[in-house]
Amino acid sequence: MSERNRLRADFIARAGWADAREVLLAGDASFRKYFRLHRGDKTIVVMDSPAAHEPVEPFVRIDRHLRGLGLSAPEIFAEDPANGFLLLEDLGDDTFARVLDAGGNETALYERATDVLVALHRAPAHGLLTGLTTYLGENLIDAAILLPEWYLPEASGQPVPAEEIEAYRMAWRACLAHLPVGGDTLLLRDYHKDNLLWLPARPGVKACGLLDFQDAQRGHASYDLVSLIEDARRDVSPIAYERCLARYIAETGLDAADFRTGFALMAAQRHARVIGLFVRLWRRDGKPDYLVHLPRVWRLFEGALKHEALAPLRIWVDRLLPPALRRVRPS
Repeated sequence: MSERNRLRADFIARAGWADAREVLLAGDASFRKYFRLHRGDKTIVVMDSPAAHEPVEPFVRIDRHLRGLGLSAPEIFAEDPANGFLLLEDLGDDTFARVLDAGGNETALYERATDVLVALHRAPAHGLLTGLTTYLGENLIDAAILLPEWYLPEASGQPVPAEEIEAYRMAWRACLAHLPVGGDTLLLRDYHKDNLLWLPARPGVKACGLLDFQDAQRGHASYDLVSLIEDARRDVSPIAYERCLARYIAETGLDAADFRTGFALMAAQRHARVIGLFVRLWRRDGKPDYLVHLPRVWRLFEGALKHEALAPLRIWVDRLLPPALRRVRPS
């Protein structure tokens, strides 16, 4: 037995589940792994997250905060932060992705997920916690720099001059000057079909279970809605898309024009980052599977760039990445 497995077995025994059958449930893109424990008709989940790489404290903090707001984050039954283990409520396997693949009601699912974001906006201080890092200003630009650093040289076959990287940053600064100020909210960051669980037996917003929120930050209220309805890996129907966008604006009372401007800016930022990220996953990490989604992400990016607030970035993209360079293929 490896040392990591021994530590996990000791944690499980201390938590009173020594007699349970353990099954690997999932791993994610980080060092984290999840195991389901079975004992009779009861199940529970172990998060195995090595403390030196992925400390569990941020997850615990955000989890308790979300549960305190009346949302369906998993209950935490036992903790070993020193070694990186948590014993969590098992919310099941019905991710939005699986329910949708099985023919679930798309509009109903997405509207319920939108209602969770409305609840965060309505919460005291828009659900914010002290000490959160911000996903605004230069932090947004730093994340979006993946487009010129990874995608552009791959598409053009040429190194990118430093002055063009700086021109990209300047274009973003000009665009973000149009971002409406105020109203920042808690961002769960990866708010999409694979990190949401359908819990129809629970009422209201509790029907939407939440996962993978340990990287929560503070930022513009539209960001998580962009993640939800402009999904890099799934086409959301125009009906569901517009209903969720209109629902969020109506339920929060935000100015529609300001919110749509912020939405376009956050959409462009997210899609620029993801386009570069998918190429980096291919070239650096040997994971080409994400490239199949590039045409969708480019389509979404081009849609966002049509907004007048994105004119400086649109000019840069049209100059350095004309349509012929927007279709990377593995070589």
